[in-house]
Amino acid sequence: MALSISAVVLLAIIVFLLIKKSGLKGGHAIVCTLLGFYLASSTVAPTINELTTNVASMIGSIKF
Repeated sequence: MALSISAVVLLAIIVFLLIKKSGLKGGHAIVCTLLGFYLASSTVAPTINELTTNVASMIGSIKF
């Protein structure tokens, strides 16, 4: 659960910065958000969830 919340916060910060600095329009951000909601309710959602979990665990296992 903590991973999901931190990923949401990170993505929200990225979208905010893209809107402010890179010229992303608010309408484009809304369309991307709606796409995310539709993807979450589709059959692709478990695959995306597994992929992000694997990438996060791979990044977490890197020793510095």
